[in-house]
Amino acid sequence: MINYDELIKLAKDSGFTNAGPLDVSTLEFMPDVRAMCASDKCHAYGKNWACPPACGTLDDMREKVKRFNKGLLVQTVGQLEDNMDWENMQKAAADQEENFQKLWSRLDTLYPGLLAMGAGTCTKCKECTYPDKPCRFPDKLMHSMEACGLFVSKVCTDNHLSYNYGPNTIAYTGCFLLE
Repeated sequence: MINYDELIKLAKDSGFTNAGPLDVSTLEFMPDVRAMCASDKCHAYGKNWACPPACGTLDDMREKVKRFNKGLLVQTVGQLEDNMDWENMQKAAADQEENFQKLWSRLDTLYPGLLAMGAGTCTKCKECTYPDKPCRFPDKLMHSMEACGLFVSKVCTDNHLSYNYGPNTIAYTGCFLLE
């Protein structure tokens, strides 16, 4: 049985601004979101085991997620001086990654076999082995929510967690599927 009060406290103790329950049945794997990956704005498409096409099809993602019914959404919200404040956007992204890794190591002992989906591609290795060699850490491979075809703001809305925190803010969101 998942105790969300304890999980949310653990998430906040790990540095997240917000956290909340995730009902896995609300996840929709959308081809349009996956198609955005092909535009390669993040420069990871076809270069990382956690991104398309290496991460598999949306049907593959649905299959991976089938064994889970509950999860935890986590967010780091950053304050920006203005909507062009790249430095604080980068800082919030780095904070999200650090918080995510910290919580993942804690959750992994409580929920072996959990599925982690972050805000951006896997960065476990300085340079990914894709496509020449297998992933060095397949158990620590972190897919981005978008690579899985998830429209992040909709996932948040469907699970009663804010996504937009007003002007001069940015929210990075990830999730852990637990059982």
